[in-house]
Amino acid sequence: MAEERLQKIMAAAGVASRRKAEELITQGRVTVNGEIVTQLGAKADSERDHIKVDGKLLRGPERHIYLLLNKPKGYVTTVSDPEGRPTIMDLVAKVDRRIYPVGRLDYASEGLLLLTNDGELANKLTKAASHVPKTYMVKVSGQPAEEDIDKLRHGVRIGHKPEPAGRARIKPVRTAPAQIRIIKDATNPWYEVTLIEGRNRQIRRMFEEIGFHVEKIRRTRYGPLVLDVQPGEVRELRPKEVALLRQAGPGKSTSWNNPSARGKKHTNSRSATRRTSKKSGKKHN
Repeated sequence: MAEERLQKIMAAAGVASRRKAEELITQGRVTVNGEIVTQLGAKADSERDHIKVDGKLLRGPERHIYLLLNKPKGYVTTVSDPEGRPTIMDLVAKVDRRIYPVGRLDYASEGLLLLTNDGELANKLTKAASHVPKTYMVKVSGQPAEEDIDKLRHGVRIGHKPEPAGRARIKPVRTAPAQIRIIKDATNPWYEVTLIEGRNRQIRRMFEEIGFHVEKIRRTRYGPLVLDVQPGEVRELRPKEVALLRQAGPGKSTSWNNPSARGKKHTNSRSATRRTSKKSGKKHN
């Protein structure tokens, strides 16, 4: 078998994501034929060479598993937590393979989360350039003006203001254009927000930028995946879903990879929402 980069071999074997595998290599925790390797460009043959991670012999590529989890509020998206809080791994404790999350949802957020041991796919999906659309239901405290929501649609600068104590800082950056439409017009309205990036606490920071606090966030879509299980429940992805995830990337023509196309038929104005409600006879709470 031809030689491949060590981090690729490790990811294929389900040891860790490619990014985490790179950390293990630079930390001197990987050996090839008895010699410690710390160079990220190092290559090996998984069939011929003896590769060990923390002294344990690396096995061949294991069967990949792909899970869709409905993360409840009150869980952290990490394998372990130094503060002792519940982690998403508590919800998949019966899975007999080492898996890890693709992307994150913060402690107070809920909804669709992808977990896998396919390091190659995880690495591809977590790259900012993958442009995988992610859709969220967002409840806001108060009623933003339409012109403020329009600012979010075009992109706003986040990370430039002082952060509250205990919150991680991010590098000041301008967000990419977002698809936003109101889905429930109320004292504390709900919006559907679709992003093609995933920065730390991005949606919360976006709304804070226009002066509003986000009460709830639930992710309902991730690329071709749709949230269809109850909170705390998990299911395996269907082969077709995995195939569609592999198509993720800039310039793809898949309809789920074009959030603006999905949103064209929807109006963004409050007035249209009210007109629809009056015609149907329904009232918003």
